[in-house]
Amino acid sequence: MGEKFWFLISIWVLLSGNCLGRFVVEKNSLKVTSPESIKGVYECAIGNFGVPQYGGTLVGTVVYPKANQGACKSFDDFDISFKSRPGGLPTFLLVDRGDCFFTLKAWNAQKAGAAAILVADNTNEPLITMDTPEEENANAEYLQNITIPSALISKSLGDSLKKAINGGEMVNMNLDWRESLPHPDERVEYEFWTNSNDECGPKCDSQIEFVKGFKGAAQILEQRGYTLFTPHYITWYCPEAFILSKQCKSQCINHGRYCAPDPEQDFNKGYDGKDVVVQNLRQVCVFKVANESGKPWLWWDYVTDFSIRCPMKEQKYNKECADKVIRSLGVDLNKVDKCIGDPEADVDNPVLKAEQDAQIGKGSRGDVTILPTLVINNRQYRGKLDRIAVLKAICAGFQETTEPAVCLSEVLETNECLENNGGCWQDKAANLTACRDTFRGRVCECPMVNGVKFTGDGYTHCEASSAFRCRFNNGGCWRETREGRTYSACIDDHSNGCKCPHGFKGDGKSCEDVDECKEKLACQCPGCKCQNTWGSYECSCGGGSLYMREHDMCISKNVRTELSWGSVWVIILGLIAAGGAGYAIYKYRIRRYMDSEIRAIMAQYMPLDNQPNVVHHPDI
Repeated sequence: MGEKFWFLISIWVLLSGNCLGRFVVEKNSLKVTSPESIKGVYECAIGNFGVPQYGGTLVGTVVYPKANQGACKSFDDFDISFKSRPGGLPTFLLVDRGDCFFTLKAWNAQKAGAAAILVADNTNEPLITMDTPEEENANAEYLQNITIPSALISKSLGDSLKKAINGGEMVNMNLDWRESLPHPDERVEYEFWTNSNDECGPKCDSQIEFVKGFKGAAQILEQRGYTLFTPHYITWYCPEAFILSKQCKSQCINHGRYCAPDPEQDFNKGYDGKDVVVQNLRQVCVFKVANESGKPWLWWDYVTDFSIRCPMKEQKYNKECADKVIRSLGVDLNKVDKCIGDPEADVDNPVLKAEQDAQIGKGSRGDVTILPTLVINNRQYRGKLDRIAVLKAICAGFQETTEPAVCLSEVLETNECLENNGGCWQDKAANLTACRDTFRGRVCECPMVNGVKFTGDGYTHCEASSAFRCRFNNGGCWRETREGRTYSACIDDHSNGCKCPHGFKGDGKSCEDVDECKEKLACQCPGCKCQNTWGSYECSCGGGSLYMREHDMCISKNVRTELSWGSVWVIILGLIAAGGAGYAIYKYRIRRYMDSEIRAIMAQYMPLDNQPNVVHHPDI
């Protein structure tokens, strides 16, 4: 009895150093849609058990039972069922707070067929987080089987709901978790606050099972860059006045700086709290070394393999067993040992010091005080550590339309584009749609196909708007083929819109042949005979004449021949005359050039007739 007393005292001392932090109650919204008197949007606190529908909504009818209003007993004892009938809305069971654990209320509601449970507070106070029971009550087998979502609502809202229901009014409600987690971009950052201790009962068992079951999905998401994962471990410090006590010496390393509770809650047997701290530190260091080598996902393999190969109950929870696991995974053991350092040294351990600093809440995230805790995009996950539930929560952290394929699987969500195409634009002929399935529902967004962007509102209209747009459904324009000829109203360039080709009329979405003969647009010359064709016309002339389309006239074949030969002779004679004139000019220029050269040579020897006599006078 004395050992257990001292254990509880030491735990209280260890926790007292960290209880001054800030605990954040994670919330979702509920919307009362009827009756009119209480219609509106309210806040509620997400319970730390069951499966919240992160990223989704749930519509139902609120029921307040006439008996067993605290839901502390099985509703079978009262012959009451809350299962919805075919075609009916799911049932949200409203119960009173008090007299038993929150989890027992949820379990009884679930067994009776309720789709969700609303617990009305019994005092006017800020909302709190409903948690699972501690100590011996945590061994109840039903705790891991609760799957319905739960919410704590304020006393005032609870009183209003009860009043409306008791007055015979139907209360309809929409539980909404779509904004419970931030979803800013295409990558989700999440942390898992855990513990290497495997002797803490159902919580430790469910935590180990979660790691084993979630490992595959976590590693794929990490390897493909969809997530950024970081494991964390909670430690406490021992107040200076108790550092030399037996309790702190057995639970702490580095002279009381980093401590963990005794696994068996007995200081005289089994492993000590300091063994847990060292193993926690080793798991952090395995992650750091693996992360430095570009393979952070190896942490999942190490934790899983260590829990299988080195359990406490087989007395293998030690360094020797851990080293074998580390070597088998190809992680550098020397770097891990260097990261761990000396647990007996009276100095700060930089790794564990960083872990203690990380426990303190920042921004929208509160202090981490509950183990295990999952933090997604800086918000604490509430609910059961279940593989599918956690994967849904992570998927809710992606920005709309950036989710990986696993988030759009049938197991996690319903494809809203399958029914009536989600109410979006669709071209069945070209097999194109503006409906894009997302984890939260769907968006109507004009598609981009093979580099061709479609523009429009996505609901009633989309059309190709870039180069090569005519490749897809002819750009939404008219196109038809007859007798081996194809005409199109689409212009395959950067322009938009449709324009009927020459010979057709219409708005481009539809075009019809223009009857040039009937509308007297062509073939109107005397003696011309007009016949309309699809997209054009044919014109002929009587009396052996020929039709000239560019002049819209008929001419005689003979006249045309005579004119043609006359033109040829004119051209030939013109060329001959031009050649003769050119030759005469050439001869004339050659003769002039030769004459000037001869005269220049003779002028050097004698005066010529056309040169003046030059008289030279002597100087006086």
